Amino acid sequence: MPRFALRLSVTAIVAVCAASSYAQAPSAVDTGLAFSHPNQLVDIGGRRLNLYCSGSGANTVIFDAPSGMGGWVWHNVQPEVAKQTRACVFDRAGMGFSDPSPRPNTSANVVEDLHAALGKAGVAPPYVLVGNSLGGANVQLFTYRYPDEVKGLVLVEGHHEDEIDRINVVSKGKFKEMMAGSLEYANACEAQAAKGFVPGSELFTNCTGGVQPQFGRALNAAYLASLTSPAYWRARNAEEDAFEVSNAQLRAARKPFGDLPLMVLTRGVSPYAIPGKPQSELNKATEKENYAIHQEMAALSTRSTHRVVPGAGHIIQADQPQAVIKAISDLLAQIKP
Repeated sequence: MPRFALRLSVTAIVAVCAASSYAQAPSAVDTGLAFSHPNQLVDIGGRRLNLYCSGSGANTVIFDAPSGMGGWVWHNVQPEVAKQTRACVFDRAGMGFSDPSPRPNTSANVVEDLHAALGKAGVAPPYVLVGNSLGGANVQLFTYRYPDEVKGLVLVEGHHEDEIDRINVVSKGKFKEMMAGSLEYANACEAQAAKGFVPGSELFTNCTGGVQPQFGRALNAAYLASLTSPAYWRARNAEEDAFEVSNAQLRAARKPFGDLPLMVLTRGVSPYAIPGKPQSELNKATEKENYAIHQEMAALSTRSTHRVVPGAGHIIQADQPQAVIKAISDLLAQIKP
């Protein structure tokens, strides 16, 4: 989610969203060139999904991004994983360089799109799936739909179908209050995108997060071009509006993963704490519930590992990419070629 949620303070919880982690990242040289342009545009029936693969190996690692974000969020992780095996990122419909779709990115639709694109592109299983946030929900549903094709699962702050309701209860309603305010602001961003953003304006900064220091020049240009386009905001808001549908889809499919190798990563830094101020009791309760949810997800496999990543917020691959790379490497070591 872009940085506009930073504006949305509530009495006990302040939303610090994904792009805030990026904004705090150290400056870098022009990195991510491979992620700054379309790569393999795979026709899946009158529209194209952008897919970028590199490396080689017996297993292919597939990455899915958080809500409202393109595959470029893995730019610090995918190249390192590609040194060990084949690794692919993709853009969901309307994100990054993929064409928009007439339907929202519900988990079921994303799974259908991704499976079709992998087939058309000749990217054969077995797969190891890696998903952050909403992407974590999508890769879980993919695993349920195609169990014979998936050999491992890495959930990076992966979304759970009951997460929103459970966090809302322990936050005493503040979480859904925050989400409602976020939705209102996102609609303002969509309206402004239709008119055109003014670079440097408050809406431009809050809706896009502005220049991302760790991206480098080429990827920044692609990132800002995407996040200022009306098509992006339509797709992003439709994806958010479909959360309940996606939750229901995953809930209906939910069952144990058996002995599937599973890695669950949990943030060590609350995205809702106010920097420089003591952690509130509601914030502590929120983080405790988030940890409990991830513990339950880890318990779905008899071959699981659950790790808390110190110094990382919700977008762990931005704050601590090495922790994600190690988790994938450790999981790959469990899988026989």
